[in-house]
Amino acid sequence: MNAKKQFADVWERENATTRRVLQSVPKDQGDFRPSDNTKTARELAFIFSKGQGGIAAALNGQWAWPPQFPPTPATWAEVLGAFDATTAAVKAALAKAPDSRLDEKIRFFVAPKQPGDIPIAELIWFMLLDAVHHRGQLSIYLRLMNARVPSIYGPSADEPWM
Repeated sequence: MNAKKQFADVWERENATTRRVLQSVPKDQGDFRPSDNTKTARELAFIFSKGQGGIAAALNGQWAWPPQFPPTPATWAEVLGAFDATTAAVKAALAKAPDSRLDEKIRFFVAPKQPGDIPIAELIWFMLLDAVHHRGQLSIYLRLMNARVPSIYGPSADEPWM
């Protein structure tokens, strides 16, 4: 299995899990935040689209540094729409990009506040792992909202395996 196929397979599974977590957020809870110094559920959820947009841009040769992000959508439906649109963009970019694209270098952070050149493979894995991290945060929001927490890497109280 080559590096692009390996990434695509893992991304596909993680993306589906993230979509299940997003679907579990009650539509009227987009402005929920556990404390004053945290993002709202809508702001946190939009991070997934930003990362997927970055993956697609890097694979398509359209990466810009520093990145320019659109504002967080005003509604939960728009957040889900952005996620679905960037999911489609990543799928298309993975299908189109040559395997060699992963070895090309682009500008990104190599240390805190220090940009440098890294392989695209490193960037797309960073973006995927960052999404997993933020998905964990969002799953805590779900519990605090008294919403259903789906199975992520194993059973949850709301989705037991047995």
